[in-house]
Amino acid sequence: MNDTIMGTLSHRLEENQMQLVQLLGKSTDLVIKELQLDQFTQIALIYIDGLIDTQVLHNSILFSLQDRCTTELLRDLDAGQKLELLRKRILIAGDMSVINDLGQFVHQLLSGNVMVLVDGTSSALRIGLPGWEDRNVSEPSSQAVVRGPMEGFTENMRTNTALIRRKIKDSQLWLETFQIGKVTQTSVSIMYLTNIASPDLVQEVKRRLAKIDTDSILESGYIEEFIQDTTATPFPTVYNSDRPDTIAAGVLEGKVAILVDGTPFVLLVPTFFVAFFQSAEDYYQRADIATLLRFVRFLSFFITLFAPSFYVAVTTYHQEMIPTSLVISLAAQRESVPFPAFVEALIMELTYEILREAGVRIPRNVGQAISIVGTLVIGQAAVAAGFISSAMVIIVSITAISSFVIPESGMAIAARMIRFVLIGLAGFIGLYGILFGVFLIVVHLASLRSFGMPYMSPIAPYHSNDLKDSIFRFPWPLLKTRPANNNIQDLKRQDTSKREESTYEPKKH
Repeated sequence: MNDTIMGTLSHRLEENQMQLVQLLGKSTDLVIKELQLDQFTQIALIYIDGLIDTQVLHNSILFSLQDRCTTELLRDLDAGQKLELLRKRILIAGDMSVINDLGQFVHQLLSGNVMVLVDGTSSALRIGLPGWEDRNVSEPSSQAVVRGPMEGFTENMRTNTALIRRKIKDSQLWLETFQIGKVTQTSVSIMYLTNIASPDLVQEVKRRLAKIDTDSILESGYIEEFIQDTTATPFPTVYNSDRPDTIAAGVLEGKVAILVDGTPFVLLVPTFFVAFFQSAEDYYQRADIATLLRFVRFLSFFITLFAPSFYVAVTTYHQEMIPTSLVISLAAQRESVPFPAFVEALIMELTYEILREAGVRIPRNVGQAISIVGTLVIGQAAVAAGFISSAMVIIVSITAISSFVIPESGMAIAARMIRFVLIGLAGFIGLYGILFGVFLIVVHLASLRSFGMPYMSPIAPYHSNDLKDSIFRFPWPLLKTRPANNNIQDLKRQDTSKREESTYEPKKH
């Protein structure tokens, strides 16, 4: 409800209309349709053009009101009885309620509802007829998979909740909705399994959402910054995804999903470091393939972090670690390069970041061509001009490709940010600087929390049972319990007592 609008509705239809026009101004999309049902019954249908389904309004609501039987039913009734009769017997709609508060009236009007006012009563009838244009359910763009569902969330919250309920058909899946943002009044919902999720976690999520006091919520990123445990970290402590299967899997493990109207990205709390290297596809492939892919992602993460800084440290301070033939080759390449390896690495990394950002902003029909020009032509020209060495181009290219292997973009961005710090430490004191940076990273990760849960769980603190689905992915028959690091109520995931040994024997010919 809009807190800035106080008061109740008037019993006079004309006063309500004048008050509404004063609140909304001369908005051209505000439609007030007056109807004279009989000599003593005057009503008004009020809605915002573009937010409701006008076809249903004309074919269902207006058709019911213009029926000759309607006037006979309304005869000899007072205004309050007429409103109740409209709600219970005349109007054909599934979502209806009675409203008395003026602020709630305006909020429901601006949320895509048709408001019905009857002259002589201070109550209004709300009819839910949302009908704005929505994007169809399509393949998710941020977390693509080779095998698995090809459906992603949309900007419509009701569509998103339906996608989750299609996967979890359980009465224990609860949905609660709040209005956040004094101006935007954005609908924010939480979904959780009440028999699995920790009650303390659910209450903590509600408490953090209730503390948000801001004018606007336009995307789930607003919510993420408000509810995270700390902002002094490059690592994401709230997971986000536009895949319904990923969010449903998290809810089944006792986590809480946070949906924001107007964005396809749904938040999931709490989350842990290893979760950002897991993909939905891991659970659709065999366990050995999934484990191999996870090792590849962790390896790519370390390459993204350390490859440029390690190259700078070795070529600047520790040439004795490089084979003699390779040292001669690198020395020949760097003979005409005017910059030290540290400056060279910074130039190349900054150039790559510029090209990456340009590739996102440039129109798609020319973006691919610009990317090819930026990576091939400019790189080759820089090497030919003696501005950059060939080895540095190779290192930066491998680093860039490795960053795309990480499934969640938030963790990839964190690695890109930390990479510049490690390059600076490597250029200052070599491998000792990198070791010092690694020490700081490990200490920082160990101190992080996600809704009070240790960020590095199940590694630190160590949970041997939860390691079955962390760095490794054990076969489904061995994943008997849910992760214990969520403090959930029901750890049991599957009943293995029903699994019997196969007695099938092939016939002998």
